[in-house]
Amino acid sequence: MLFRDAVRTTTGTGARTTTGTGARGGAHRPVRTGLRTGALAVIVAAALVSCTQASSGGGPGAGVPTASADPAADRARIAEDTENADLAEREAAAEEPAVVPTPGPALVRDAFATLQATLDDTCTPGAGDCAYFLGRVTRELTELDESMRADGKGPGHFKKPLADMKALFDKVGDDRSEAHLEKYFSEIVGTRDGINTWMQDHPDDYR
Repeated sequence: MLFRDAVRTTTGTGARTTTGTGARGGAHRPVRTGLRTGALAVIVAAALVSCTQASSGGGPGAGVPTASADPAADRARIAEDTENADLAEREAAAEEPAVVPTPGPALVRDAFATLQATLDDTCTPGAGDCAYFLGRVTRELTELDESMRADGKGPGHFKKPLADMKALFDKVGDDRSEAHLEKYFSEIVGTRDGINTWMQDHPDDYR
């Protein structure tokens, strides 16, 4: 009996000891150690990703402009940029050549009206008072000639006055000195008076 009990006791102890050691030491401990190692690996990887995003400007806040720490500096920079843009625009406009429109000939009635204003004026050749008068009449006849040639009715409509003025200009030439114009006093005044008479017979051209 004592020997049998001793053998049972020894066998039971060995079985429990062997089974317990195999179950706890051989299976449970490696699983827990593996879980802890995996968790640490995940934490380290997350930390590395976070550092990479921060250093490269990535992450949820990437692409979103941050507010300046100095609003006054921002306003000053915006004002300076606007002023520079305005200056560049003004410089570009200044470089463009200014186009001054050339006025065309006056209407026939307007040119004739200024010629009519000389009808009551005259001068005395040799008296030294003909420079302004003859110069003005010659100028008014030149402008009337240009107006008649540019009129929509065509130069053929003003054939007689245009012919008279051409004959006068061919004689006088380009010399507008007082002494030279006095030589053609009669031709200048006669052409003026003849055109006035012609225009009076053509009221549609001057009224």
